Amino acid sequence: MLPATVLQLGGGVVSIVLILVLLIAVVTVYQMVEIVNAYEKRALTVFGEYRKLLEPGINFVPPFVSRTYAFDMRTQTLDVPRQEAITRDNSPVTADAVVYIKVMDAKKAFLEVDDYKRAVSNLAQTTLRAVLGDMELDDTLNKRQEINAKIRRELDEPTDEWGIRVESVEVREVNPSQDVQQAMEQQTSAERRRRAMILEAQGERRSAVEKAEGDKQSNIIRAQGEKQSQILEAQGDAISTVLRAKSAESMGERAVIEKGMETLENIGQGESTTFVLPQELSSLVGRYGKHLTGSDVQTNGEGTLDSLDFDDETREMLGLDDIEEILGQIDEEAEVDVEAMEEQAQAVKHGDNPAEIKDPDEVIDEMDDEFAGGDGGSGATSDDDSQSDGK
Repeated sequence: MLPATVLQLGGGVVSIVLILVLLIAVVTVYQMVEIVNAYEKRALTVFGEYRKLLEPGINFVPPFVSRTYAFDMRTQTLDVPRQEAITRDNSPVTADAVVYIKVMDAKKAFLEVDDYKRAVSNLAQTTLRAVLGDMELDDTLNKRQEINAKIRRELDEPTDEWGIRVESVEVREVNPSQDVQQAMEQQTSAERRRRAMILEAQGERRSAVEKAEGDKQSNIIRAQGEKQSQILEAQGDAISTVLRAKSAESMGERAVIEKGMETLENIGQGESTTFVLPQELSSLVGRYGKHLTGSDVQTNGEGTLDSLDFDDETREMLGLDDIEEILGQIDEEAEVDVEAMEEQAQAVKHGDNPAEIKDPDEVIDEMDDEFAGGDGGSGATSDDDSQSDGK
């Protein structure tokens, strides 16, 4: 009986030992194998002594006496809490930022600093406050890129010793105090009102200038029209006066001819057969005969009547050809060139001398000189005809 019991007890102990050995083996293998992810590195210590960095993959380490510390080698984001600062012009502001860091040397990050994330975050907070304190309020609101660059420069040197690289710093918000914000809003509102008033005043000024220029051009065009009208009216009066004078001269000459014919008729009724006629009367009679023969007498027996138009001498005496030329000139002058007048108005607007327009008195004097020359020519022609008739 006893040996059997002993054997049973011995078998149980062996089983327990085997189980314990198996468990120890499993734990030992578990402790020896270290799997490192692809995006990280791990620092290995044996009995508290730094040994090496474990690379990504399967690594075997001493069991039970080693420890590993993981370091993420990817770019990491640190949120810098909101900080309060006083600017150089004594204006309180609050700001927060985001810092992007990357572990470049895991050994330094393990040996040189306790917690590199917390260390970088605290350093970023103090640097943010210092940078804002060295700037004016307006600069803190406007020069965001300059603030980012300054913070990054301040963080580079200490973080390099920790094996950390600061890749970027971004200040998210910079907010002044509530009182400062209200004052800034009032200032902005006042500035906008001032600009609106300036723009409105400039608009009214421009409108007044444009209206004045328009009135000026309108007055210039109206004055030009009135001046042209006065010139045409004066020219018409001058032509009318000349025509009336020539008509009176013609009527007087016809009266002399008719009186001469009556005298001839009275002489013909007398008994004397010898008559003495002055040369002027014979010339007038000859001219009168021309008018008679050119009126409505048949020329070739066919019953055709000649035209009753004035002959060349009469037209020259009455100045009809000159009248047509003058009337043509008046028609040309009556055509107002609107574009030319607008150009003249623009020239006046820019301070240039407008096109010269003759004075009405000067135009009338020139026309009187022309008519006087024409009368002289007609008179000379009449004298030549009289002399030819007398001969």
